Amino acid sequence: MQVVDLSHPVSTGMQVFPGDPSVELRSAATVAADGFAVAQLHLGSHSGTHLDAPLHTVQGGAAVDAMPLESLMGPARIVTLPEPAANAVLRWEDVSGQLENLLPGTIVLFSTGWSRHFDTPAYLEHPTFDAGIAERLVAAGVRLVGVDTLNPDPTPGPADPGQSQGGPFLPFHDVFLGAGGGIVENLTRLDAVPVPEPWFSALPLRLEGLDGSPVRAVAFRP
Repeated sequence: MQVVDLSHPVSTGMQVFPGDPSVELRSAATVAADGFAVAQLHLGSHSGTHLDAPLHTVQGGAAVDAMPLESLMGPARIVTLPEPAANAVLRWEDVSGQLENLLPGTIVLFSTGWSRHFDTPAYLEHPTFDAGIAERLVAAGVRLVGVDTLNPDPTPGPADPGQSQGGPFLPFHDVFLGAGGGIVENLTRLDAVPVPEPWFSALPLRLEGLDGSPVRAVAFRP
């Protein structure tokens, strides 16, 4: 089996969504001092490569531990969108040619190459996906989508007019999570997957009642 790891390493000080908890990993016990090693972790539920559950933006939506595991693994299709401009808005016509004959339950992964900017200020200026794409995917029976960016929606700054009174303006999230789907964010190395239709898995920790979880996302060819 050929496996490609699509996950960013989780490390102290790594880039997170603006305002999210910072990541800190430190030793709580060592083999030298205690005879065993244990680490202490401080991080948000959306740190690194992670899964957004419906509860992330939908009042009363499903928590991450309630999402069916079978919806988080299975056949996928990679949609390659090379070299989009900073803050570009990708629309259905930009992706439709690679989404023909899509079977219900297929996992759709958008490869923009933007993960090369991870841990730099440029990563915040990622391309975004119009909510019309989410509507089409939901109608086609897609229940899991992944992006190699921080967010399928725009990532606002502190004074960004894209923020509403209730918080960030997240139209893609609202459509896709509102339909009970899941979104995997901060994927990387999608360009290293040797086939356009691999199998994919992004299993979260079983965090009871929470809105998301880091995942170990992988693509593989049996």
